[in-house]
Amino acid sequence: MASSRRAKWCTEFEKNCIVSNCENRGWQRVSSDDDWNFFWASVNTTHRIFNVDSGYRLNDNQIINHFPNHYELTKKDSMVRNYKRYRRDLEKEGSPLAERDALGRYIHLDYVPDTFMLPQDHGIFVEEFRRSGGGTWIMKPTGSAQGKGIFLINRLSQIKKWSKDSKAPQRNYVVSKYLDAPLLIGGKKFDMRLYVLVTSYKPLKAWISKEGFCRFCTVKYNASVGDLDNMFVHLTNVAIQKHGSNYNNVHGGKWSLQNFSRYLQGTRGKVASDKLFQDIHWICLQSLKSVQAVMLSDRHCFEVYGFDVIVDDQLKPWLIEVNASPSLSATTVSDRILKHTMMDDAMKIVCPDGDMPDVRKKLEVEPKDYGSFELLYDEATVAEHLDSHGGGVKSGARGKRPGSAMPSSWK
Repeated sequence: MASSRRAKWCTEFEKNCIVSNCENRGWQRVSSDDDWNFFWASVNTTHRIFNVDSGYRLNDNQIINHFPNHYELTKKDSMVRNYKRYRRDLEKEGSPLAERDALGRYIHLDYVPDTFMLPQDHGIFVEEFRRSGGGTWIMKPTGSAQGKGIFLINRLSQIKKWSKDSKAPQRNYVVSKYLDAPLLIGGKKFDMRLYVLVTSYKPLKAWISKEGFCRFCTVKYNASVGDLDNMFVHLTNVAIQKHGSNYNNVHGGKWSLQNFSRYLQGTRGKVASDKLFQDIHWICLQSLKSVQAVMLSDRHCFEVYGFDVIVDDQLKPWLIEVNASPSLSATTVSDRILKHTMMDDAMKIVCPDGDMPDVRKKLEVEPKDYGSFELLYDEATVAEHLDSHGGGVKSGARGKRPGSAMPSSWK
């Protein structure tokens, strides 16, 4: 039964999918200086609210859309640092998840391209560049979005030129091995945007939406050296592609995940399509687990992450980055419907029945109310299952993919 009190909401983003969904619930809009219950805030505002010097204390009827230190997953260098630490920790524990193949590659946790932080990892990167025979690498500023500041290199001299730039020492970059054999559709490169909702890190509880999409480049892919500077070939960001002469305003260079799945089933078969999406879900889960130990799981917080994944020509998915504030702007009619639906369903989970938020209550959501989301992982339920079946929590707490007697337990 819905609360008799009318929830108050505020936001710093005038996005239709936020405004309309709050208004449709009959909530009252207020400013961020007022007594609000639901706040869709920027990351900077979230940092200020949780800053110990602010003197701000959230009450039991307030929830906000970011965890205090979300950047452990959403800042490019922090994501990679936690990913590497997570694998080392599992290896020390003797976890089967950290199993390696004959070449020393992780079998179950090899989902981020080789990445180094610059300038601090410069020497290690140079060694790896020479050992691997060079190839193409992609440089990205750690704190930027929408493709800003990204460029490709294939010679060490380009790094030297970058390091001499007066602005370079003031900005941290990550340099990653470029995936030069991506899966192409119509000859064009694309990546996938998936939405993952987290309502708690301790215990971990997360959902993944079916309302994601693929973003396509407007120019056919060419791995030749002469095209390394052509971002319309290499970067799928809409903020870049919309300026290209081949950009289509009707479909916005996007496919829904459902259309992509149908395409895969038609070209590679249903088994291959299902396995790819299962592997992507595995990547999303392990990414969350990689930061679980360091994430401040405040009960007033939830988060809708935007996971960016690219698929290679062997149908192996790779995690590119995780966004704390995935774009909610709509470039097409389909885009607007997709984001409105995703947001509506996320709000149904964090505020069931449109009720007044109350962090003292255990968040209970029936599967029929998940909407476009499906449960990705419920650590509390997994622990109960393992305990009742005599399973060891040590491996189960990290997931039981390899050799598991309960193959879908991680879900």
